[in-house]
Amino acid sequence: MLATQNASELREALLQRLSDARARTDELFRVVRPEALYQRPIPERHRIVFYIGHLEAFDWNLLRERALHLPAFDPDLDRLFAFGIDPVGGGLPTDQPQDWPALQRVQEYVAQVRENLDRHLETRSTSLTTGGGSDFALDLLLNVAIEHRLMHAETLAYMLHQLALSQKVGSGAQASHGGPNTRILNHLINVPAGPASLGLPRGGENSFGWDNEFELHQVQVPAFEIDKFMVSNGEYIEFMRAGGYDNRAFWNDEGWQWKTDHAVSHPVFWTRKGDAWYQRNMLHEVPLPLDWPVYVSHAEALAYSRWAGKKLPTEAQWHRAAYGTHGGGERLYPWGDRSPQPYHGNFDFQSWDPVPVNASPAGESAFGVSGLIGNGWEWTSTLFAPFPGFEKFPFYPGYSSDFFDGKHYVMKGGSPRTGASMLRRSFRNWFQPHYQYVYAGFRCVTD
Repeated sequence: MLATQNASELREALLQRLSDARARTDELFRVVRPEALYQRPIPERHRIVFYIGHLEAFDWNLLRERALHLPAFDPDLDRLFAFGIDPVGGGLPTDQPQDWPALQRVQEYVAQVRENLDRHLETRSTSLTTGGGSDFALDLLLNVAIEHRLMHAETLAYMLHQLALSQKVGSGAQASHGGPNTRILNHLINVPAGPASLGLPRGGENSFGWDNEFELHQVQVPAFEIDKFMVSNGEYIEFMRAGGYDNRAFWNDEGWQWKTDHAVSHPVFWTRKGDAWYQRNMLHEVPLPLDWPVYVSHAEALAYSRWAGKKLPTEAQWHRAAYGTHGGGERLYPWGDRSPQPYHGNFDFQSWDPVPVNASPAGESAFGVSGLIGNGWEWTSTLFAPFPGFEKFPFYPGYSSDFFDGKHYVMKGGSPRTGASMLRRSFRNWFQPHYQYVYAGFRCVTD
């Protein structure tokens, strides 16, 4: 009886989390003025309307087929909204607004998917197994649906960030940056040699993770030094003033070609007005906050690190600086084992925008490294690749393996728009090196 009760409570908790995640994405779409929903703010991505349908199609295709065994009611839309895109060969989508269904039809599809899923999930047995001969557990599939939606709540923010301010509801709202606009003095922190335990143990308690997070393994990391803070706008502007975008010596071949072909001369979040730089936030522009983390592509971060005579950290180095201790142990989070709280950092949708890089001293690691969780993902020098023991999710085989292509780099930490569940230390994010739109910054290391 106790096991059944626990299973029922877990299911109800997961269904509440799914409902909360839906509310989060619904709120995000309401930022866009209706006439702009067929825009494509980022050339490499689908039009906004696709994502309204995609979030429900993903949940429907995942749970209908593997947990609920229900017939499709609109297979054409199930297929149309099934998959996003991440072009790596330079090709961009060419569809036109008229190629997509009317908004009313998309909204009716969303409503019917939710009604069907909610009705059948609520009336299911309390057993966490999906039944029907499937090997998948309902809690696993619900966790996948929840985190997939939360990931899009973040990546859609990247997209809407690039939408013209006039096309967003609430644009022109008062800026969130009101403190002294001064550059933060950064310095290197020594991290002694020690272990980094990467990944999750398969079958461990409370061990939900995406397939690329398994299997747990340990790496011995030699001593190194790392920036106490993420590189700030104030530091990065010195790189620009020194001609960093014009000096071939700081860029690898691919980065220089990309920068030249696309006339990249500054971070995509910055705009120039006369002699002054401004940062474009989600709903307003502000004079460039020198104490905020700079958001740049991996190629730009790498060029800065070379100009500074340093490097980008490896995934293991970043992990060691964040979670390691002087005694050789490891923490669940940089500050300890307590679950994330607002005073630990800028994450879990607290804000649309960054805060100063030194704003969360309570979130420092055992070595005194600050701001590791939230306020911006952090690029590493590690190519996204499988851990030893990697096994694809059989119900989502391409989630990770499609990107084990030597063209994506691991990011760690989290941004202001990263959900709390994905702040676990094993979580791995990844993007192409020339993608500028992510809420991602960096810090540097020396050996």
